[in-house]
Amino acid sequence: MSLKLRLARSCPAAMVAVLAMLWAAVAAAGQFQLLMFERDGCGYCRQWSEEIGPAYPRTAEGQAAPLHRLDIKAPLPPGVTLTGRPPAFTPTFVLLSGGTEVGRIEGYAGDEFFWVLLDRLLRDAGWLAPAPPSDPAGTGP
Repeated sequence: MSLKLRLARSCPAAMVAVLAMLWAAVAAAGQFQLLMFERDGCGYCRQWSEEIGPAYPRTAEGQAAPLHRLDIKAPLPPGVTLTGRPPAFTPTFVLLSGGTEVGRIEGYAGDEFFWVLLDRLLRDAGWLAPAPPSDPAGTGP
Protein backbone atom coordinates (compact mmCIF):
# COMPACT_ATOMS: atom_id res chain seq x y z
CA MET A 1 0.00 0.00 0.00
CA SER A 2 1.42 3.41 -0.90
CA LEU A 3 2.20 6.04 1.71
CA LYS A 4 -0.46 8.41 0.29
CA LEU A 5 -3.17 5.78 0.51
CA ARG A 6 -2.16 4.83 4.06
CA LEU A 7 -2.23 8.51 5.12
CA ALA A 8 -5.61 9.04 3.51
CA ARG A 9 -7.06 6.00 5.27
CA SER A 10 -5.55 6.87 8.65
CA CYS A 11 -6.45 10.60 8.64
CA PRO A 12 -9.60 11.13 6.55
CA ALA A 13 -10.59 14.28 8.46
CA ALA A 14 -7.15 15.78 7.89
CA MET A 15 -7.33 14.98 4.18
CA VAL A 16 -10.74 16.61 3.92
CA ALA A 17 -9.41 19.70 5.72
CA VAL A 18 -6.40 19.92 3.40
CA LEU A 19 -8.58 19.53 0.32
CA ALA A 20 -10.97 22.21 1.61
CA MET A 21 -8.08 24.62 2.17
CA LEU A 22 -6.71 23.95 -1.32
CA TRP A 23 -10.15 24.46 -2.88
CA ALA A 24 -10.59 27.74 -0.96
CA ALA A 25 -7.19 28.97 -2.15
CA VAL A 26 -8.00 28.11 -5.77
CA ALA A 27 -11.41 29.76 -5.54
CA ALA A 28 -9.98 32.89 -3.91
CA ALA A 29 -7.30 33.17 -6.58
CA GLY A 30 -9.95 33.35 -9.29
CA GLN A 31 -12.65 35.12 -7.32
CA PHE A 32 -13.06 38.18 -9.54
CA GLN A 33 -13.43 38.68 -13.28
CA LEU A 34 -14.07 41.82 -15.28
CA LEU A 35 -16.29 41.42 -18.32
CA MET A 36 -16.01 44.12 -21.00
CA PHE A 37 -19.07 44.25 -23.23
CA GLU A 38 -18.11 45.92 -26.52
CA ARG A 39 -19.13 46.13 -30.16
CA ASP A 40 -17.36 46.67 -33.47
CA GLY A 41 -16.98 50.33 -34.30
CA CYS A 42 -17.30 51.58 -30.72
CA GLY A 43 -14.99 54.56 -30.39
CA TYR A 44 -15.02 54.47 -26.59
CA CYS A 45 -14.12 50.77 -26.65
CA ARG A 46 -11.19 51.57 -28.94
CA GLN A 47 -10.13 54.44 -26.67
CA TRP A 48 -10.21 52.14 -23.62
CA SER A 49 -8.21 49.54 -25.54
CA GLU A 50 -5.55 52.11 -26.39
CA GLU A 51 -5.36 53.88 -23.01
CA ILE A 52 -5.95 51.04 -20.54
CA GLY A 53 -5.85 47.76 -22.44
CA PRO A 54 -2.08 47.17 -22.71
CA ALA A 55 -1.40 47.96 -19.04
CA TYR A 56 -4.51 46.39 -17.48
CA PRO A 57 -3.24 42.80 -17.10
CA ARG A 58 -0.06 44.06 -15.42
CA THR A 59 -1.87 46.08 -12.75
CA ALA A 60 -2.96 44.84 -9.33
CA GLU A 61 -6.57 45.32 -10.47
CA GLY A 62 -5.93 43.32 -13.65
CA GLN A 63 -4.35 40.53 -11.63
CA ALA A 64 -7.29 40.50 -9.21
CA ALA A 65 -9.98 40.71 -11.92
CA PRO A 66 -8.77 39.35 -15.25
CA LEU A 67 -10.48 40.94 -18.27
CA HIS A 68 -12.76 38.96 -20.57
CA ARG A 69 -14.05 40.77 -23.66
CA LEU A 70 -17.51 39.96 -25.01
CA ASP A 71 -19.53 41.25 -27.90
CA ILE A 72 -22.56 42.99 -26.41
CA LYS A 73 -24.90 40.79 -28.47
CA ALA A 74 -23.17 37.51 -27.63
CA PRO A 75 -24.73 35.14 -25.09
CA LEU A 76 -23.30 35.20 -21.60
CA PRO A 77 -20.64 32.61 -20.82
CA PRO A 78 -21.83 29.62 -18.78
CA GLY A 79 -21.87 30.28 -15.06
CA VAL A 80 -22.24 34.08 -15.37
CA THR A 81 -25.17 35.74 -13.62
CA LEU A 82 -26.01 39.41 -14.16
CA THR A 83 -27.95 41.05 -11.34
CA GLY A 84 -28.71 44.18 -13.34
CA ARG A 85 -30.31 44.65 -16.71
CA PRO A 86 -28.50 43.35 -19.80
CA PRO A 87 -25.76 45.74 -20.95
CA ALA A 88 -27.13 48.40 -23.32
CA PHE A 89 -24.11 50.68 -23.78
CA THR A 90 -20.55 49.99 -24.91
CA PRO A 91 -18.28 49.63 -23.25
CA THR A 92 -19.93 48.23 -20.16
CA PHE A 93 -17.64 46.67 -17.58
CA VAL A 94 -19.21 44.11 -15.23
CA LEU A 95 -17.30 42.97 -12.18
CA LEU A 96 -18.04 39.37 -11.24
CA SER A 97 -17.36 37.67 -7.95
CA GLY A 98 -17.75 33.92 -8.14
CA GLY A 99 -19.55 34.34 -11.49
CA THR A 100 -22.18 36.79 -10.17
CA GLU A 101 -22.29 40.50 -10.92
CA VAL A 102 -21.24 42.67 -7.99
CA GLY A 103 -20.92 45.96 -9.84
CA ARG A 104 -20.63 47.65 -13.20
CA ILE A 105 -19.24 50.66 -15.01
CA GLU A 106 -21.24 51.89 -17.99
CA GLY A 107 -19.29 53.83 -20.57
CA TYR A 108 -15.75 55.13 -20.59
CA ALA A 109 -14.94 58.72 -19.66
CA GLY A 110 -11.15 58.48 -19.53
CA ASP A 111 -8.44 56.57 -17.77
CA GLU A 112 -8.48 58.35 -14.41
CA PHE A 113 -12.24 58.01 -14.06
CA PHE A 114 -12.08 54.32 -15.00
CA TRP A 115 -9.41 53.47 -12.40
CA VAL A 116 -11.27 55.28 -9.62
CA LEU A 117 -14.54 53.50 -10.42
CA LEU A 118 -12.91 50.08 -10.80
CA ASP A 119 -11.03 50.49 -7.54
CA ARG A 120 -14.30 51.37 -5.78
CA LEU A 121 -16.07 48.31 -7.26
CA LEU A 122 -13.26 45.98 -6.24
CA ARG A 123 -13.03 47.38 -2.70
CA ASP A 124 -16.81 47.21 -2.26
CA ALA A 125 -16.57 43.55 -3.29
CA GLY A 126 -13.97 42.87 -0.59
CA TRP A 127 -10.70 43.21 -2.51
CA LEU A 128 -7.76 44.66 -0.64
CA ALA A 129 -5.27 46.44 -2.87
CA PRO A 130 -1.67 45.44 -2.25
CA ALA A 131 0.37 47.90 -0.23
CA PRO A 132 2.70 50.10 -2.26
CA PRO A 133 6.32 48.95 -2.20
CA SER A 134 8.34 50.27 0.71
CA ASP A 135 11.20 52.68 0.14
CA PRO A 136 14.17 50.90 1.73
CA ALA A 137 16.66 53.46 0.41
CA GLY A 138 14.76 56.28 2.07
CA THR A 139 14.62 58.28 -1.14
CA GLY A 140 10.90 59.03 -0.88
CA PRO A 141 9.34 62.26 0.38
